Amino acid sequence: MLVRFDELRGTLERALLRLGVTGERAALSSRLIAEADRDGVHTHGIARFPLFADMITAGHLSATAEPTVTARFGALERWNGNLGPGNLAAHAAMARAMELAAQHGLGGVAMANTAHWQRGGTYGWQAAEAGFAAICWTNTLPNLPPWGATTPALGNNPLVIAIPREGDGGPAPIVLDMAMSQYSYGTLAAYRQRGQALPFAGGFDAAGELTTDAGAIETSRRALPIGLWKGSGLSFALDVLGAMLADGQATYQIPNDFTQEMGLSQVFLAMSPEALRSNEGMRAIASEAIAFLHAAEPIVAGRPARYPGERTLETRAENLAKGVPVPEAPWATTQRLAAGEVRVAPVDRGPLGFAER
Repeated sequence: MLVRFDELRGTLERALLRLGVTGERAALSSRLIAEADRDGVHTHGIARFPLFADMITAGHLSATAEPTVTARFGALERWNGNLGPGNLAAHAAMARAMELAAQHGLGGVAMANTAHWQRGGTYGWQAAEAGFAAICWTNTLPNLPPWGATTPALGNNPLVIAIPREGDGGPAPIVLDMAMSQYSYGTLAAYRQRGQALPFAGGFDAAGELTTDAGAIETSRRALPIGLWKGSGLSFALDVLGAMLADGQATYQIPNDFTQEMGLSQVFLAMSPEALRSNEGMRAIASEAIAFLHAAEPIVAGRPARYPGERTLETRAENLAKGVPVPEAPWATTQRLAAGEVRVAPVDRGPLGFAER
């Protein structure tokens, strides 16, 4: 179904307020969630909101907790996310990384004890639209078998790389947002629910055979790493480096529970715009590289190769004009919560930040 963007954002904001997320924080969080659906990333928009609400009402996450600084090392800061809303913590971390980059040329925030950041590309767009280049990543619970194994010992550890660029109508950055698995588990769930086969083999079935059956991969939990052994190695390196920088948990320490992904380690790096605009030749690099990419002989006539993030701008404009596609079940749940038809009771939290039971 299609919903106007303002209605989607406003309904999410009212629901967040009922969950205890206050004022400007509710407004920002609702915008970030709605923008994921606006840009076509439906697996990480409102589809995740009922789970987020459940985690707050169960006391696993705090609606009011904000990150705190625990250490500083020149242009790098170490934060504790304090198990607050993951998208708000990540947005604040990237904003701080940009402040540090403006001062030092390069800035970074490494954050421990945080929750799922929802759409990772959000923080790449945040930086690139402000003129900064950025690299950020998060670890996850163990949901990906390392190459040569059958049981999960890696996270899919999404990686985002953003490069600022001006297009004819304003910012048109290059934003790469990818998981370490060929398909994220959110994408597998979407294909299963639609009853569609994956375009390419995305993992192994229970018999150990490569398959395009998303449901079979969810059952076996043997998703395929990108680049096979190379993606497996990249996932491991991102996890270990991120946990060390943040002084947080590595994947092996995160509970293997798909309903409660928290206690994660994340890294946000930003690079000063001045370093990217020092001369006319450097300013032309991105546009000329895109032109060269578009000139490559396409497999299908009339369908040139796209750069990362190119389709996002088209999807955004279309959805703002026609309405944002949203899945019916989570939209209905969000509407009921926003209207107060679903009771949300505060949960007393123990000294470690978890609900007392």
